[in-house]
Amino acid sequence: MNGFAAVDFEFARQVLQRGIAALFVVAFISTLNQFRPLLGEHGLLPATELLAWAHSSKRGRRLLHPTLFRHVRYTDRRLVALCAAGIVVATALVIGIPQLGPPWVPMLCFLALWLGYMSITSLGQTFYGFGWEMLLLEAGFLAAFLGSHAQPPPTVVIVLFWWLVFRLEFGAGMIKIRGGREWRDLTALMYHHETQPMPGPLSRQAHLLPAWFHRGEVVGNHFAQLVVPWFLFAPLLGLWVPGPVPAIVGAVAAAIVIATQLWLIITGNFAWLNWITVVLASSAIGVPGIGAAPGPPASDPPWIIDGMPLYWVVVTGAVGVLYLVLSWQPLHNLFARRQLMNASFNRWQLANAYGAFGTVTKQRIEIVVEGTMDEDPTGATWHEYGFKGKPGDLRRIPRQYAPYHLRLDWLMWFLPLGRSLDDWFTTFLVRLLEADAPTLRLLAHDPFDGRRPRWVRAVSYRYRFTTHAEFRETRTRWARDRRRPVMGPVSLRR
Repeated sequence: MNGFAAVDFEFARQVLQRGIAALFVVAFISTLNQFRPLLGEHGLLPATELLAWAHSSKRGRRLLHPTLFRHVRYTDRRLVALCAAGIVVATALVIGIPQLGPPWVPMLCFLALWLGYMSITSLGQTFYGFGWEMLLLEAGFLAAFLGSHAQPPPTVVIVLFWWLVFRLEFGAGMIKIRGGREWRDLTALMYHHETQPMPGPLSRQAHLLPAWFHRGEVVGNHFAQLVVPWFLFAPLLGLWVPGPVPAIVGAVAAAIVIATQLWLIITGNFAWLNWITVVLASSAIGVPGIGAAPGPPASDPPWIIDGMPLYWVVVTGAVGVLYLVLSWQPLHNLFARRQLMNASFNRWQLANAYGAFGTVTKQRIEIVVEGTMDEDPTGATWHEYGFKGKPGDLRRIPRQYAPYHLRLDWLMWFLPLGRSLDDWFTTFLVRLLEADAPTLRLLAHDPFDGRRPRWVRAVSYRYRFTTHAEFRETRTRWARDRRRPVMGPVSLRR
């Protein structure tokens, strides 16, 4: 680092700009495919109703986060246009086209992605109530100030990325230490691979590893989240301590964070949470001489400072001051007894608090949705609807979907954890009775091939991974028992 310019962090900038933009592409595609049946004009939780409430009440206006649709009437067509525009802009950033211009060009592109996607998440309600949504927004905002190829990355923005990773990792570690006993007695990973919201292709193999390995996983997790994040700031010592050691320490810390995230990627499906953490952790990897842009020489008067235009030094410095002010609450939250998880302290969702899985579910309860064409539901033959990601068919190998986010499947996992079924689930059953085509496209299997069933119902099962011996005997990857009725049978007939 060299004062205002992080001259050794051009590699980090390339990974940050292109990686964050790539995840915006995924986020907009996920929205394009799922928002309308979930939250559109005829969705399970229509965004139009939320907007009407926000316009009609003072509390609604106060609680609704900024969105373009507060000023422009929401329609599904406009939602599609917004997603298409977001995909185009984000793809251009992945390719690196805006980065060829002056620094304000990629800045405007990333700010457009930030505001555009915030306009969507603000209407997303429970289907967008995940920590990685605000994480992507905050990362997109910071990426706007990384500059372009014509000058080196600003030191203050690179440091703000380290602060973001610190809040993400250390916050998650503190949540676990304060959370369930399983994180303190080192048994959490004996359950997690089996009970996580959406297992991946290797989750069963990970679950069946010996107990000593799972205890080691927990110890490694605590080390990676509670100890390692402090060393991400080591490259700052390079401003005063000569030699490569500070940069090496920061790079090693980043490598440990990345390694733990790669293990989570291959053993689960957490949308883009782990993927964006890998991208953000790369911010601490300084590689001298790798595509570093020296920038124009200094001038007198100093319109150029450390290779950066004076106006850009002022802009990025203002972002640093803004974050200095906004960071007090998340810093206090990290050490508070009642630590908040995935919380925003301002309307623009900057300098947020993060964290996940403070407690681990010990049993996996799945709600299975069934339908029948029989007139009388008593003694009827019932057929299961198949979901794309969540467990259902006992023989099916779980698929890898991340970083893509299957929002309906994730919400199905949360249903058994609540005290009552959410309103959206009742509407979902009605859509199945109507054989609503957009809703059925969210599923992997419609047992009635687009025809309307007479009745639908929901039942719950306890699922668990089969042992090696059970698999050899039955060729099934899941076993289930304890079948219980949850809702129904229900019909559209009066």
